[in-house]
Amino acid sequence: MRKKIEELRNREEGFTLVELLAVIVILGIIVAIAIPAIGNVVSRARDDGEVAQIALIEDAARLYDIENPIPTEGVSVDDLEKSGYLEENGKTPRGTVKKVQSADADD
Repeated sequence: MRKKIEELRNREEGFTLVELLAVIVILGIIVAIAIPAIGNVVSRARDDGEVAQIALIEDAARLYDIENPIPTEGVSVDDLEKSGYLEENGKTPRGTVKKVQSADADD
């Protein structure tokens, strides 16, 4: 019985320090690659969101221009929101939209 206990004790299996260090190094490399990649995705999403908001403002200005011709000084984003052409969300860039040419008027 005593021999069996000593055999079991000697057969303990586990990871060596070198194996654990190798796993930590590999995880570190993965993290070092992933963090900049995620940062780039977030940055591109932010830029695409800004472009989409500007296109939305231009479309709202075109709709506004159909019913209320835009004066030479332009129409502000606040005016578009007050008139109901844009929703107020606090993230819309502020400024003035000058006369907007329609998308199909490239003649």
